[in-house]
Amino acid sequence: MIPIKNREGIAKMRETCAIAATVLHKLKKLVLPGVTTQDLEEAGRKYIADLGATSACFGYRHGSRRYPAHTCISVNEEVVHGIPSLRKVLREGDIVSLDIVVFYNGYIGDNAYTMPVGSVAPAVEKLLRVSKEALDLGIKQARVGNRIGDISYAIQTHCEASGLSVVREMVGHGVGVAMHEPPEIANFGRRGSGEKIKPGMTLAIEPMVNLGGFKTKTLADGWTHVTSDGLPSAHFEHTVLTSDTGPEILTIPSL
Repeated sequence: MIPIKNREGIAKMRETCAIAATVLHKLKKLVLPGVTTQDLEEAGRKYIADLGATSACFGYRHGSRRYPAHTCISVNEEVVHGIPSLRKVLREGDIVSLDIVVFYNGYIGDNAYTMPVGSVAPAVEKLLRVSKEALDLGIKQARVGNRIGDISYAIQTHCEASGLSVVREMVGHGVGVAMHEPPEIANFGRRGSGEKIKPGMTLAIEPMVNLGGFKTKTLADGWTHVTSDGLPSAHFEHTVLTSDTGPEILTIPSL
C-alpha cells in the first residue's frame, strides 16, 4: 500500500523538503572548476546541520555496506550515488549531479539537480535540458486519478524522442518517514499501468537519463552507478505531493 500522509504529515514533509531544497540551492552556487566533490560534501554537511537536519544518506545501509558521506555527488558518467572525494576535481566541461536527502522531524525530503561546470558540449547541454523537461512532464502526470505508469511513460517518451535513454536499474519512489516507500516509479513504462494516484501521496520523481545507452554498472565501492558506455548521465529530482488541486512540488528552497 502507498502511504497516504495526513495533514500533520504533509506539514512536516513541507518543512523537511524545504530544508533539502535549500541545501541543494546553496551547493549549486559552489560548483566551479577546481572545486573537489569533497569540498561540496563538507559544505553540504555544514548546511544540513545549520538547518537543524541530518543527512538521510550518511550510514544508509545497502546489504552489508553503509554509505560513507552526507551527500551523493556524481560526475559525468556517474549516474547516481557518487561518493565525494578529494581526488575528484571538477573541470570545465564536466557535469555534476547533486543529490541531497535530509531527515528532519521524523520525515525525509529528497531532491537532485545536475548542472554544468562552466561551458559544456552542445550534446551535454541537450542532455541536461531534456532531462529537466522530462522531470517537469513526469510531475504534471502526478495527478489524482492518473496511474504511476503515466509518470513513467511521460518521462520515457520525452527522453527517447530526443535520442536519449533512461536508466532501468534505478527508479523513483515514495518518500516520507522512510527514504524508500512504495510505490516504485520507473522512468519507463506503459501509460495507464501501475497504482492509481490518490491525494496525500509524496513521491520522489527522478529521471536518470543517459546520453548513450541505458545500461549501467556498479563500481567496486558498491555504491557508485556509472553508464556502461562511459557517456554522461543526468539526474533531476523533486519530492511531489499529490492533491485534488494538482501536483505540488515540495522541494522548494525557503530563502
